Amino acid sequence: MKNIAVIGAGTMGNGIAHTFAQSGFKVQLIDISEVSLKKGMETISKNLDRMVAKEKINETDKNKTLANISTFTTIAEGVKLADLVVEAATENIDLKLNIFKQLEAACPSHTILATNTSSISITQIAAVTQRPEMVIGMHFMNPVPIMKLVEIIRGYNTSNEVTHTIMELSKTLGKVPVEVNDYPGFVANRILMPMLNESIEALYNGVAGVEEIDTVMKLGMAHPMGPLQLADFIGLDVCLSILNVMYDGFKNPKYAPCPLLVNMVQAGKLGIKSGEGFYDYSENRKAEKVSKQFLK
Repeated sequence: MKNIAVIGAGTMGNGIAHTFAQSGFKVQLIDISEVSLKKGMETISKNLDRMVAKEKINETDKNKTLANISTFTTIAEGVKLADLVVEAATENIDLKLNIFKQLEAACPSHTILATNTSSISITQIAAVTQRPEMVIGMHFMNPVPIMKLVEIIRGYNTSNEVTHTIMELSKTLGKVPVEVNDYPGFVANRILMPMLNESIEALYNGVAGVEEIDTVMKLGMAHPMGPLQLADFIGLDVCLSILNVMYDGFKNPKYAPCPLLVNMVQAGKLGIKSGEGFYDYSENRKAEKVSKQFLK
């Protein structure tokens, strides 16, 4: 594989593009928004600058990585030469199905189609294409350039050859691929999201405050980041979407999103991306507890 198309220039998309480009692949970063593409490239450049400052790479490495990335605003143009497409758009089933229909029409016949979805069925996504055996999940962790794990999710029809190819490809990126089967939430989020949701329930029920809950989990369970801070980092809207997918898939009350989470998302308090979630990130202020109005 030489050409990797990445769809979506947001947090996950630009991280995936960065990772492939740094490993020597030619990357076509695709987003319908020029603003998002510009912001994504700026993020990649800043992250590379940090790596230079830490002496993990040199200036030449940085420039080679950036030179490996080209940007496009249409799928048709961006995937013409793609050996692999990694879709990293918003965690919305209708959006992803629409993208994969476009990929089926625009990609060369040999192109493997991967999705970075964190919870949505690979089998369902593959069903809108004429190549379900070539559709697979590549669930990278955030921040992509740093985190080692990649969940490799086989759909019902994903071939052994495609699975092997993507497992080996992930290793060339310096990642540790783990093969899992196609169930809602896969492994990572099937375990993580109920824990985050239960932490939000504890806050909602008045068991303890934001900082107290996070401190218990950091000091008592050796977690590097408290669950409420982690939810802010992931994005509360993303957490809500994943929980809804699992609740719809399993019909089990334990996956039902906490009302506090639902209210915060509806109020636009999404975590770091919006400047406020369980903590306040605006104007470089120190973390503060979420406003009491969302606890009602």
